[in-house]
Amino acid sequence: MNQEDFETERRRRIEIVQGCGGVLPHCEAFYIHSVQYAASRSYEAFLRYDGYLASSADASTIVSTVHGALSHAAALSRFFWPSRSKGLASSRGETLRNRFDVTDQSPLHEHEMRNALEHLDARLDEYLLWNDAGYFFPGAMVDNHELADDPVGRIFKLVDPKHQVFVVLGQKFDFRPVRAEVKRILERTEAEGA
Repeated sequence: MNQEDFETERRRRIEIVQGCGGVLPHCEAFYIHSVQYAASRSYEAFLRYDGYLASSADASTIVSTVHGALSHAAALSRFFWPSRSKGLASSRGETLRNRFDVTDQSPLHEHEMRNALEHLDARLDEYLLWNDAGYFFPGAMVDNHELADDPVGRIFKLVDPKHQVFVVLGQKFDFRPVRAEVKRILERTEAEGA
C-alpha cells in the first residue's frame, strides 16, 4: 500500500468511527446478518447436543458438539468485544452491543472461555509444561465435572450434561448462561427480520 492509499484508508476509518459509530448505515444489515449467523450456528449446535444426549451418542460426538457451539459463541462474542481494543473494531463493537442490548455482564463477555477454545494449542503447551505427571485423559469424556477436581487427574475435554459444564484442560466453564444469551441474541435478530 502506498502512502496515499494508507492516508485515504486512515481518513476513512476515522470518518466511519466518528460519524457512524464504526458501522456504515448501508452496511448495518451485513453486521446483523453476521451476528445472526454466528448465533444460529451456536444455537443449532446446542440443539444437536440435546439430541445427541437423548440418543446416548458417544462422548466424542457430544463433546465436539458442545465445543462447536461454544466456538461459534466465541465468534459471536468477537462482534461485540473485538480483539482490537481501539479504532474501527472497537467502535463497531460498542455500536453492536447497544444495538443488541449486550452489556459487559453478558456471559459472552467472559474472555476466559473464548481464549481457552481459540488458543487451545498454546493452552495445551502450558498445561503440559506444568502438568507432567498424573493420570492423563486426552479423550473426550461425558461425566461429572468434579472429576476435574482430582489433583492427579488431567482431563483434556469433558462435558457434564447435568450441570452444563464444559471442562477444557482442567478448567471449568458453565455453558448454560452462554446458551441462553446466544438464544436471546438469535431471537432478537430474527424478530428484526435479519
